[in-house]
Amino acid sequence: MTVTGILTVTLFALNILFALVLIFISRKSASSTWAWLFVLFFLPIFGFILYLLIGRNLQKKHFVRWHAVQQEETLETFQDQKNALEEGTYEFPNAVTKKHAPLIKMNVDYNHSLLSSKNDVKILAEGKEKFRSVIEDIENAKQTIHIQYYIYKMDDIGKSIFNALVKKAKEGIEVQMMYDDLGSRTLRKKDLKKLTDAGGQVEAYFSSYFKLFNPRINFRNHRKLIIIDGRIGYIGGFNVGNEYACLDDEIGYWRDTHLRIEGNSVYNMQAHFLFDWYQARKEELTEIEQRYFPTFTVDSDTPVQIVSSGPDTDFESIKNSYIRMILSAKKYVYIQSPYFVPDEPFMHAVQIAASSGVDVRIMTPEVTDHPFVYGANSAYSGDLLEVGGRVYRYKKGFLHAKMIVIDDEVATIGTANIDVRSFSLNFEINAILYDTNLAIQCRELFEADIKESFELTKEQYDERKTWTKIRESVSRLLSPIL
Repeated sequence: MTVTGILTVTLFALNILFALVLIFISRKSASSTWAWLFVLFFLPIFGFILYLLIGRNLQKKHFVRWHAVQQEETLETFQDQKNALEEGTYEFPNAVTKKHAPLIKMNVDYNHSLLSSKNDVKILAEGKEKFRSVIEDIENAKQTIHIQYYIYKMDDIGKSIFNALVKKAKEGIEVQMMYDDLGSRTLRKKDLKKLTDAGGQVEAYFSSYFKLFNPRINFRNHRKLIIIDGRIGYIGGFNVGNEYACLDDEIGYWRDTHLRIEGNSVYNMQAHFLFDWYQARKEELTEIEQRYFPTFTVDSDTPVQIVSSGPDTDFESIKNSYIRMILSAKKYVYIQSPYFVPDEPFMHAVQIAASSGVDVRIMTPEVTDHPFVYGANSAYSGDLLEVGGRVYRYKKGFLHAKMIVIDDEVATIGTANIDVRSFSLNFEINAILYDTNLAIQCRELFEADIKESFELTKEQYDERKTWTKIRESVSRLLSPIL
């Protein structure tokens, strides 16, 4: 046998070995396994290198240090609510929460997400408004400022927030800043030195030894949180950078949605920040200081649940909340997401709702930042059109909002996209709002965005070119690993 023949046989044998490892050891879902086998078949050896970078499961043992605290959560209010829901004696704060009790109970049982009824919530749909509000609240902070972002850029917007943090740190306020090492890979230590010199603390989540390349592409911390004095919280889709304030001419208009919450639901946001903070520091979290959870009251009575998900848990709480909302809808389901690459359970839920006469509408950007994602968006949009759903492509700029609203009753806004990466690979966090007025505001935002969109009809979809159909087919096969 020639040298070329020996190499060919060796590569073929190694590829079979890699495939067997993938099937019998990795224990992935069937759809994900088939997607990876597809990659291994067409990209021998290189496909397995790609798998080592982005395909491996996260070892849950690495998260024992903060899971132990989470599982020992025995706060009296949490236990009282959990027991009351189980016994049927819970006094629901409004008619919407009573109607959607199964959703609330699911998140209490499987996500330790306490329903808080004392909250004042403001929806922020413009970047400039959001950042102006953030800086004002930072400047008024009295005790603590905790800030966490997937992407933090040290441009004009980033510097304006950073300088406000430095100023508060110099005043003796506790400032803790955390960013994802991959998402914020352009940040340098010298960019952050002013804050640490002023007494602030900075941590990178899942950092890498390589300066501009992080081999751990999966399992990123995609959460965006700010908690001020334990009573004011920001949660939603905006990262920190000029483009998010529509100050980047190349990107243009940026459409996103964020929440400013003042109330008791901020306790859950605070707890998640602290868990992530200690994980980033690789420190044991044995107890949580009470000063991070001050006692205070607000006049508004908006019920809110803060729901999280990540690769450290077996229950995909945010995805399951989405599905529960969709299947609870009687009139309409409006969904906004920059990526619509759902898994089978989510896709089945929207198809069931649409085929049952519910007005299901999905809005994504006209232009995405990844060709395979665009193909997958198109493929799954076609599936929805087949059962009477409606699909919109936002064309004013880039749509980055992650929002679902149903029946003028319940809405959720947060960091989780409609894709497998957000459902099971990244650390995400969402707020669920059980309030008619806020749900109506979300619906009105969606309806206003329709005016800046074009509707993709079934006739238009059926006329797509052969190359588009091929790209859709490949994208659909790869969708579990996009």
